[in-house]
Amino acid sequence: MSNKHVDVLIVGAGLSGIGAACHLTRKAPNRTYAILERRERIGGTWDLFKYPGIRSDSDMFTLGYNFRPWTEPKVLADGNSIRQYVEDTAEEYDVKKHIRFGRKVIKANWSSADNHWAVETTNEKTGEQETFTANFLFSCGGYYNYDEGYKPDFPGEKDFKGQVIHPQHWPENLDYKGKKVVVIGSGATAVTLVPAMAKEGAKVTMLQRSPTYIATVPEVDQISVGMRRFMPEMMVYRLTRARNIGLQRMVFKLSTQRPKLVRRALLAAAKRQLGDDVDMAHFRPHYNPWDERLCAVPNGDLFKTVRNGDAEIVTDHIERFTETGILLKSGKELDADIIITATGLNLQMLGGVKSTIDGKPVEPRESLVYKGMMLRDVPNMALVFGYTNSSWTLKADLVCEYVCRLLNHMEKTGAQTVIPRDKDNCITDDNFLGMQSGYIQRANDRLPRQGSKEPWKVVQNYMVDLPKLRLGAIDDGFLEFDNYQPVKKKGLVASLLGA
Repeated sequence: MSNKHVDVLIVGAGLSGIGAACHLTRKAPNRTYAILERRERIGGTWDLFKYPGIRSDSDMFTLGYNFRPWTEPKVLADGNSIRQYVEDTAEEYDVKKHIRFGRKVIKANWSSADNHWAVETTNEKTGEQETFTANFLFSCGGYYNYDEGYKPDFPGEKDFKGQVIHPQHWPENLDYKGKKVVVIGSGATAVTLVPAMAKEGAKVTMLQRSPTYIATVPEVDQISVGMRRFMPEMMVYRLTRARNIGLQRMVFKLSTQRPKLVRRALLAAAKRQLGDDVDMAHFRPHYNPWDERLCAVPNGDLFKTVRNGDAEIVTDHIERFTETGILLKSGKELDADIIITATGLNLQMLGGVKSTIDGKPVEPRESLVYKGMMLRDVPNMALVFGYTNSSWTLKADLVCEYVCRLLNHMEKTGAQTVIPRDKDNCITDDNFLGMQSGYIQRANDRLPRQGSKEPWKVVQNYMVDLPKLRLGAIDDGFLEFDNYQPVKKKGLVASLLGA
């Protein structure tokens, strides 16, 4: 058993965790930190997913960090390019020496007596148990279960003689050229897989229960390419980023205020790209735009693939798997050599880490989220959970900036603990994400709650969060600060709660 102490312990070395480390280096250089990463490489999501065509579904000018420009021409970048961007950022800020690879975090306990977090890990190579302690815990491990994607139990699945693959566990060197492939799903993963596999010679059918809104975005941002000829890279990045943030917000706001108008526009654009021979019923969702996340496709690649007859879309429900494919409720059969279950993710909070305060479990379902990044009554802890209606990193950057400001405030004032307190009991029964997407609804009983008013209300709006998180007062009356005093009988948290 070994013990290692730092000021800030970051969980996860993906896009969020590396960003957090860089922000600490830039804005809170006096704080020591370490990163615990279960995998053996930097990248998180972008190191895990290996399926054909894997790419971002947000533009890279807003998915990139606010302090380091994205310089490649593609708007929606492939997974390897994004991982390399994260790797290069870590290299630039000398982050790698702070990462402890191969550490699976098992449990995190806040000790009021010791005034720190004790984080228990397993070294997955050696099996050694290690404990890391930290004054502040920063959860940057993403939002889904890395071990297991979501897959319904399909009747008759064991009867199928071919391969069943979940995109989260893509086999290396899978040969699908010339084979009949059925992709189950209609979300971002499915609309990425279909054109990518069809391009490599697979005979692909996308099987969906219901359609999703799909919007075309340019593969290359020609305006930014033009600006690079006479403007510095960082200026181009900031201008393009600001424009894209504005466009994202405008589309989302219009979708909520004038959903019928946006629906007509999206369907008309799809119709133009699909032509007259494709049944538009496969592209007409039953919900309003942005009730669930929109899917973005570069240069309309999915539309082109379907229009050209290189793939087909079937809207139906599954009766059962058969030896040779899938029998649908309509009675139609889909033959398949390979079935891909692009059926979604299993969402989990805090990277699945069991968190306790003086041994008492922290139950996210009973928690309230402060400013979308801290949990009520939980000391010295923050988490990154990006926007659901725009790029993840927009919120991640703001959270990291705020945490740096918070740590600097505590250093300046001598405060040892910070705890968000809800004095008005403004908890509601709504989860803090507020979308109808299946992966969110499935995890509803495990998600923190939304508050009825600020700062417990998560607004999913970068333009609202920007001034509050970057410039707003730290000591706002909702955060309770306290200098460390040795406690004999009762823990600090228990004392503050009057226990």
